[in-house]
Amino acid sequence: GHVQLVPPQNVTLLSKDFAMVLTWAAGEGYPPDVTYTVRYESQDRLDKWMKVPHCKNIPRSFCNLTCALSSLYVKVRARVKAVWGQSQSPWVKSQFKDYYSAVELAPPVLTLNVRENSIHVSASFPLPTCVENLTWKYDLNLWEAGSEDKKKYEGYFRKDTVTINTTALRGNYCFSARALYESINLKHSEFSQPVCVLLNHKG
Repeated sequence: GHVQLVPPQNVTLLSKDFAMVLTWAAGEGYPPDVTYTVRYESQDRLDKWMKVPHCKNIPRSFCNLTCALSSLYVKVRARVKAVWGQSQSPWVKSQFKDYYSAVELAPPVLTLNVRENSIHVSASFPLPTCVENLTWKYDLNLWEAGSEDKKKYEGYFRKDTVTINTTALRGNYCFSARALYESINLKHSEFSQPVCVLLNHKG
């Protein structure tokens, strides 16, 4: 006879760092070489469970669904089952979520290019390829190290470079940015860790 595996635990569809990810935990008494298979359904086609080719018989307990989804604007839910040899567990479903309104953002990574009288700041985002074309923006803060007084540059598009005239700046200056996304309401990430540079330092 086949052993019936207990269902996977804590099945959750979450949005993190620009991605929609299904996570779960192993059930009680799972063998070490158990694998998992994931499917999803969208609210506009209920009871049609779509296969997720890169999450079939996987050993890990998460599945990045972002680029498998047929629409970023329709609520979806996912389900997962455990498989071991001929045995499998019942499917367990997550709650419904859609990328468009649920997406949680990660801070951008800043690149600073220091020239003679200016500094060029650009922000790159750790985005899944399928969401590259959504309207991502960022805010940039600039301040002198140790000061609370921040100069704000707001609402730049992801591919934009912010050029700052540094003729009047002397000393150690820090930059930090956050990602922005306007869906049903405006969302933003945390600010990135500050990156500091010494400007117009007469050595």
